[in-house]
Amino acid sequence: MRKRMLLTAGLVPVTLALAACSGGSSDSTESGPGKIELSYWLWDANQQPGYEQCAADFTAANPDITIAFQQYAWDDYWTKLTASFVGGSAPDVFTDHLAKYADFAAQKQIVPLDDLIAQDDFDTTVFAEGLVDPWKFIDGKTFGIPKDWDTTAFFYNADMIKDAGYSDEDLAGLDWNPDDGGTFEKLVAHLTVDKNGVRGDEPGFDKGAVAVYGIGINPSYDVTGQMQWANFTGSLPFDSLDKNPWGTHYNLDDPEFQKTIAWFYGLSDKGYMPKSGEFTDETPAQIGSGKVAIGTNGDWASSQFFGLDGVNVGVFAAPVGPSGERASIFNGLADSISASSKHQAEAWKWVQYLGSTACQDVVAGEGTVFPAIPSSTEKALQTFADKGWPVQAFYSYVESGHTFLPPITEHSGEIGDLVTPALQGIHLGQQPASSLTGVNDQVNEILGG
Repeated sequence: MRKRMLLTAGLVPVTLALAACSGGSSDSTESGPGKIELSYWLWDANQQPGYEQCAADFTAANPDITIAFQQYAWDDYWTKLTASFVGGSAPDVFTDHLAKYADFAAQKQIVPLDDLIAQDDFDTTVFAEGLVDPWKFIDGKTFGIPKDWDTTAFFYNADMIKDAGYSDEDLAGLDWNPDDGGTFEKLVAHLTVDKNGVRGDEPGFDKGAVAVYGIGINPSYDVTGQMQWANFTGSLPFDSLDKNPWGTHYNLDDPEFQKTIAWFYGLSDKGYMPKSGEFTDETPAQIGSGKVAIGTNGDWASSQFFGLDGVNVGVFAAPVGPSGERASIFNGLADSISASSKHQAEAWKWVQYLGSTACQDVVAGEGTVFPAIPSSTEKALQTFADKGWPVQAFYSYVESGHTFLPPITEHSGEIGDLVTPALQGIHLGQQPASSLTGVNDQVNEILGG
């Protein structure tokens, strides 16, 4: 089985606050005699207020340095960031992702931080276990300072669950398998209702006229599967790579993996899950519409779900799979410095502050993410408890040690170009799950494995 990542921290989910951009250009500027303005990019506007407070506190302590924020939605973020590297207008500092940074490191577009860490005796041991090492590139150099961590679980419309005759205990005891879906599929079928009021597990169910789907699907087809099927494949005796990070051989040709992919997307053929393209928004909007009963998402989306008007929302952890375990991807974001920054010394000061207890405590008070520092995680846990939001499901994988990294390799962009359309094609019914064998061969050729 995969290497398990175990945190020592407590629980904190995601609220996602709102904020306007602070403006500023995409590269650092001189903002007056002796003044430096650093550009800082992030993709989640909901997290921005906490970091803006961090920036205000940072500038109070470093009056010659100000921070200009720029926020873009997820897809636009990576397109614009890549273009900024090519065009010489990259931000000084930006929020980075485990599935993305390898290409930037390989192309020397971001700064290795090891000498800076040693120079200032910056203590990386303050971060929760398992957060620093994934940011060490294949050459052993560190390219990000951790800021948070996340897992995924299943949000649900509590009233629909109750009307279907299920209790919290029932949800906690679910299992699944790729042959018949286990009790998880039974739940999804029973939650599905056609326009005549017939449930998916009742005679006469019309899968061509569904009023409420038992489970929604995020429109995110990628090799990590984090927003779709990773909770299931993670509980198989299966690993995406021969080793992770820096494997050179994907295992998308694994029969059990392909059977799971066929089962998962096959829920649409049964009428239990929307077909590809039926919803363009993610599961918060789907559940909020009243047309979906449950949906996968990450702790970072908690505020979106719990803020839904007129919807009583709960969360349960992934069902137990064939391995006898529940599982979730364990992802951690970090801040990286652009190699093209003209003010790398100042950028490093800002990155250190982003990774400090002072800043992460501010973020914890916003209730937006699980901060990377365990003591800040505990403060965030209290923030969410004060809100009355049940988020234990996200932490349950960490407590049990049943987490795993997303696949981390070089050439992630090229791999995505192959895998994304293949997965969507399977969901659309254009090709069988076995077609992933040919895709896997192409991916491994790119990796040289």
